[in-house]
Amino acid sequence: MPNVTHAFARVMAEAAGMTLTSEGALLANGTIVRRFRPPENERLKDTDYFDILGCIRDVHGDDVALLDAYADLVETDHLGVLGLAIKTAPTLRQSLQRVERYYRLVTDTAVYQLDETGNPAFFVFEPQTVHNATLEFRNEGALAGFARNMRRFVGPDLALEFVSFRHSCRSDPARYEELLGCPVHFEAARDAIAMQPEMLGLCNRLGDASVSDFLTGHLETEFASLREDASLGNTLVHRLTPTLSNGLPQAAVIARDMGMSERTLYRRLAEEGLTFRDVIGRAQSALAQQLLRDNTVSIAEVAFLTGFSEQSTFSRAFKRWVGQAPAQFRRTAGG
Repeated sequence: MPNVTHAFARVMAEAAGMTLTSEGALLANGTIVRRFRPPENERLKDTDYFDILGCIRDVHGDDVALLDAYADLVETDHLGVLGLAIKTAPTLRQSLQRVERYYRLVTDTAVYQLDETGNPAFFVFEPQTVHNATLEFRNEGALAGFARNMRRFVGPDLALEFVSFRHSCRSDPARYEELLGCPVHFEAARDAIAMQPEMLGLCNRLGDASVSDFLTGHLETEFASLREDASLGNTLVHRLTPTLSNGLPQAAVIARDMGMSERTLYRRLAEEGLTFRDVIGRAQSALAQQLLRDNTVSIAEVAFLTGFSEQSTFSRAFKRWVGQAPAQFRRTAGG
């Protein structure tokens, strides 16, 4: 299951004037508001992380003010060795390249991509989880935090062209522009920070190539270990689950995106006792279960979003996967 470092949730709680303990208790003015499952090895399951954010938002009541406080408090130091490697990189470009490569060490609920193919350049944020009620807020917080930290790296010379979000504006647009320090576009093609390409060449205030390279060596060792430990089947399930609503993926396309041939993809799955169809089924099952927990999505819509043209076909498949009909699972999950 996707997970995220506990630090992000702790900082969000602090931004709201609350405390999130290592035992999973969320406190306001010393009183426990709600208890959550405690983190394991400083990591939270993605569902728990989003539940915590949702609870903090409900108590605080002003999303933009909360995001502003969060962006002030969250720092690359919260990312451990990765954070140190980011801020000691010689240039902003190299900082963002380290984020792009190693962010999976922090969470597999999202990835960043530095796109320099055009003008402006984009630092793109790509969620890797299914849609939920807190996702738009999380995406805003991620880009607000990075926009403010990028300015800390390089100082006042950094100018952002704009920040864009896929979703519609949820408050006064002027407040978002004040939050992000630049124009903000909603209902855009992607969640991203846009800047002129020359901004990427700006030197970081704490840039030190030897220190950053030393830290990056540690990250590379950890990253290699992470890749070795992850099964291809689980990696594919996490990768495919959020994308199923766009249609069932083709093995050839997935193999190409992962830098391997279709034959190699099939062979490596076979070594794990899996077929590509098995992986698709696991991704469909995972997405269906998440959607069925949301009572605002009808079972017919769940069938469509998981790649089925007929609700009856989906219901038979779901019962085969889970041992319960979709409606029964929804009642049980709700209870």
